[in-house]
Amino acid sequence: MANGTAHDTMAEPSFYEPKGFMSWLLTTDHKRIGIMYLVTISFFFLVGGVFALLMRYELLTPEADFLSPHTYNVFFTMHGSLMVFFFIVPGVAASLGNFLIPLMIGARDVAFPKLNLGSYWVYLAGTAILFGALLQPADTGWTYYTPYSVQSQTDVVLITLGVFVLGFSSILTGMNFIVTIHKLRCPGMTWSRLPLFIWASYATAILQLLATPVVGITLLLLIAERTLGIGFFDPAKGGDPILFQNFFWFYSHPAVYIMVIPAFGIISEIIPVFAKKPIFGYKAIAYSSFAIAIISFFVWLHHMFVSGISETAAAIFSFLTMLVAIPTAIKVFNWTATMYRGSISLESPMLYALSFLFLFTIGGLTGVYLGALAVDVHLHDTYFVVAHMHYVMIGGTVFGFFGAIHFWYSKWFGRMFNELVAKIAWFFFFVGFNVTFFPQFFMGVQGMPRRYATYPAEFQTYHEISTYGSWILAVGVVIMFVNLIAGLFSKEKAPVNQYGSLSLEFTVPSPPPHENFKDIPTVTDWTYGYGKK
Repeated sequence: MANGTAHDTMAEPSFYEPKGFMSWLLTTDHKRIGIMYLVTISFFFLVGGVFALLMRYELLTPEADFLSPHTYNVFFTMHGSLMVFFFIVPGVAASLGNFLIPLMIGARDVAFPKLNLGSYWVYLAGTAILFGALLQPADTGWTYYTPYSVQSQTDVVLITLGVFVLGFSSILTGMNFIVTIHKLRCPGMTWSRLPLFIWASYATAILQLLATPVVGITLLLLIAERTLGIGFFDPAKGGDPILFQNFFWFYSHPAVYIMVIPAFGIISEIIPVFAKKPIFGYKAIAYSSFAIAIISFFVWLHHMFVSGISETAAAIFSFLTMLVAIPTAIKVFNWTATMYRGSISLESPMLYALSFLFLFTIGGLTGVYLGALAVDVHLHDTYFVVAHMHYVMIGGTVFGFFGAIHFWYSKWFGRMFNELVAKIAWFFFFVGFNVTFFPQFFMGVQGMPRRYATYPAEFQTYHEISTYGSWILAVGVVIMFVNLIAGLFSKEKAPVNQYGSLSLEFTVPSPPPHENFKDIPTVTDWTYGYGKK
């Protein structure tokens, strides 16, 4: 094999060796830690989804006849907090990165295995604090904006403390991944041969390391203000509530790319395999991840165009917002060029990858409207923003994540899911997503504000369509999870290389042995040499 010697099949490998419940909780095996992240974040994804369904059910009618306004506020706070801070930001990169990075670079584990386990336990500590927060849940929204988050009678401290603790997990994980990629690459795995998922994980890890401390400090200041009465954000005490927004978005816009850059890497791995063509513009895709990461630190103020900033600052940040579209567009054009005249196979991972291209492009293009100063004044805090954000977060990150689960499922677990059922689940998920969120663009343009439990009757038809779409989406998610769980009990054992990938993780048995490789491989060729004769 050009990309390294295949692993000796030996006897059928055990499920990452040591048995028993405690062996999982105390493991330092990167694969087991990746699976524990996967299970935990999947739980929070489902719980966050239930909150969303309950909110959408309330919005079937213009009146608050199912949830009170306060309960509605609590539900969208929990929905946003769970999806952003407990599912996407810490979990997607950590679950996939933990499992795949050592395998893809020909290493036996991450650089600091014990620290890796410690990162997961820190993540669990943050989730435990969240459960404590459920006793008197916050109603501030997932952004915890001051001054309301200082004045609210709900328990804002516990949920923000949980997010603060989670930040340490992200920082430690990012540091571990950076050192692993630098120091543990196998012979021949030069920077120009790295899989694009590794490039994406590297850029994400840098963002985690540099941006996460900012939101940690911000939330710590908020906690100090609520508990000690220090006036960081209280104008009566010499503080500034807008300062909180500056700090929060200085982290949170890079956090958008912490969420979505791993999905970029996933798509870069899936498309060449199912198009049977070399990736087009390898270096452009790799370097554009870093361009996105760098520019993302300079666009945070576009969230605050209506907050009273100067016209000069607004114009500068509007330009920078448009600028970040360039490296993103480079990726989309290169993925499209990779498929051009390819021998495309429409299996479930590829369906999710194609959905990503379509949906994320809509999310990116609608972001241009929000970056335009005059248009944003009208669209700010409307359902247009809700639709845009979900086309980026779900249409981008979640569709990419589900594509990854289907693509590497057999490698993770050594079993096979039902491909036909997977395609049916994708169909419901894709259709339901668009029925749910596309009408919200029209609502936003017509002035429907977000985060309201009640609304004028003229918007009821749009809300009804959106709610019915959420039910279709939920059916797709349930079918997908049932299919994937049923696959774990399938008698059909997975082959070593189900889809014909040239990446190193497909040279070892499914699932991989405890230490991944019998002998550390030597890479002699490019990872994306598909279709060569």
